[in-house]
Amino acid sequence: MQKSSHDSSKKPTPTARRKARRLALQALYQWQLTQLSPLEIQNQFLQEQISTKVDVPYFIELLTSATRCVAELDDYIRPTLDRRVEELNPIELTILRIGVFELAHRPDIPYRVVIDEALRLAKTFGATEGFRFVNAVLHKIAHDLRQVETQSPQKTHSSRDE
Repeated sequence: MQKSSHDSSKKPTPTARRKARRLALQALYQWQLTQLSPLEIQNQFLQEQISTKVDVPYFIELLTSATRCVAELDDYIRPTLDRRVEELNPIELTILRIGVFELAHRPDIPYRVVIDEALRLAKTFGATEGFRFVNAVLHKIAHDLRQVETQSPQKTHSSRDE
């Protein structure tokens, strides 16, 4: 199945993608708390929240895909934790799910971009030191899911000794 968010001849701007992630975080958080259907939340956001400066297809992809494969995403997250997934701060869990979705299903987005964008969200919406937790978890998952990319010689520094 082809994804419209990256099939388009006009490439979305980084700012439009960033705004899509931010809205997806808010929409996924709402889904997590209310258990409304993703389609209801999507329609609400499209009517009330979306501006022309948002990558709307990517917002829709994140919302629908993350809700559809939440069990898979949590399976990637679970081994990196010292507690149960259900005990995580709901904002940080939602940020992790977005990041893991991108790491697992969007190889066109470099893992460093995925982590940087997750850290932006965590610093804005998460607990005071929550970004450190998000960073650690996503780095572990990136090393598993993007092994070739994370160990490429283009890296300017290594997060582990070799």
